Amino acid sequence: MTMHPTKVGIIIWGDLLTWQKLNVAAFLSTGVGAADPGNIGQEYEDAAGSRYLPLIKQPIFIYAATKEQLVRTKNRAHTRDVKPAVYVEGMFQTDNDLDNRALVQALTDEAQAIVGLAIRADRKTFDKIVHGLKLHP
Repeated sequence: MTMHPTKVGIIIWGDLLTWQKLNVAAFLSTGVGAADPGNIGQEYEDAAGSRYLPLIKQPIFIYAATKEQLVRTKNRAHTRDVKPAVYVEGMFQTDNDLDNRALVQALTDEAQAIVGLAIRADRKTFDKIVHGLKLHP
């Protein structure tokens, strides 16, 4: 197994409905992939020659968190100069990137109803950011 120099994690509010958790995880994983093209591997091809899209190169840890833990995790990331991907509750009511960005831009840190975060950082920093969180059951 390859030891990656970084870790990737998605932290999701544990009280969301299952479809919401899956939606949040899917959206947040794109933020990690888009942040650095080096995060993404090569296209896949099967034995029959069918081609598939590339994926993120490393495992993604999924954590369940309370709202308070989400805020604490976001603050820990910011104080360590790690830019997280964020999903706020109001994004469930929108259906496009323009409205999502406008929603986040209109909210102060304190007013954000965060339901999910994605973090990619070097291993030691990552561990400090997510310290105390439990992996999603």
